[in-house]
Amino acid sequence: MALKKKNDGTSAPASSPDAEGTLRLRAEQQFAAEIAALSEADDRQKPPNWKLSPWAVKLYLLGGTLPSGFEITAKYVGHERLIEIAIATLATDRALLLYGVPGTAKSWVSEHLAAAICGTSGLLIQGTAGTDDSALRYGWNYARLLAEGPSRNALVSSPLMTAMESGRIARVEELTRISSEVQDTLITILSEKTLPIPELGTDVQAVKGFNVIATANNRDKGVNELSSALMRRFNTVVLPVPDTLEDELTIVSRRAEQLGRALDLPAERPALEEIRRVVTIFRELRNGATEDGKTKLKSPSGSLSTAEAISVVCGGVAMAAFFGDGVLRASDIISGLQGAVVKDPVQDQIIWQEYLQTVVKERDAWKDLYRSSRDFS
Repeated sequence: MALKKKNDGTSAPASSPDAEGTLRLRAEQQFAAEIAALSEADDRQKPPNWKLSPWAVKLYLLGGTLPSGFEITAKYVGHERLIEIAIATLATDRALLLYGVPGTAKSWVSEHLAAAICGTSGLLIQGTAGTDDSALRYGWNYARLLAEGPSRNALVSSPLMTAMESGRIARVEELTRISSEVQDTLITILSEKTLPIPELGTDVQAVKGFNVIATANNRDKGVNELSSALMRRFNTVVLPVPDTLEDELTIVSRRAEQLGRALDLPAERPALEEIRRVVTIFRELRNGATEDGKTKLKSPSGSLSTAEAISVVCGGVAMAAFFGDGVLRASDIISGLQGAVVKDPVQDQIIWQEYLQTVVKERDAWKDLYRSSRDFS
């Protein structure tokens, strides 16, 4: 399929007239040119049914330059060894569990791993409290079931079953949001690599290349603990929050810019210093101390993740674009900041006000942010 280069260096299928109007392209669509360039340059051994070798998958995730000079953008900023462990796990018969607090790019890494390994990230099961075992196993077309009785034609494959039959990667998001009884449906699939279909007296056996990437966090309400039997079927990789302010600043600025382009927001590129203030506030409140370590702070109840910082910046860009002069300012981000910090209207509000008085008010370069907070209140 022919590809056309976009202004941001990514590519979309040239034959897809709706690509420009799509709100969010999947990873394999947005970065199709990079995957194609890696495939062309990749002469290393590939596991069965993998589109790229583990070396090329790592380069796709972490970024770099090919011998041809083609630039591969970094999709993940963080510990290189964690990505290597994740990729190596998927090349074995062990499933991968990406674990961590909310907003540490678990879903983002999961999507890009699946896109680079099997060419599609769309075999997805979104875990919720209402997810039943048919979402993990299979369902039935009841019209055909009544007309023909139990048959393969009346069976509706789940994304997991499709992945098993085609030797691809299935993704299970928010595994701990699924009830424990439904979670355990995965035990037979992950240990025996077989999905029984008792109604037909048969089963589906996984093709080489099949594996599962699950994500989970331990901070949300309604978390269901994973049984020890299920945990043994996973190799767990914990994705931490960014180590340094500069790493987090890089992530937030890059993603905010990408989202701004995707949403066609008519605003200038977000100012780096404004983003730095948002990231600094999140890190200080999250860590319970100012960056210089001189002032101890109380931490609010929310996670104040990198993903939330991206959301605050994007919301501010929209405010600046449609209700300002297109330049991101303190008055554009203050509502998003307060909304991210104040989850509990009583305790978090007190913590936020203390932070404004003891930190924001005392920083000369942040006077505009303090005034905006007063005006917004």
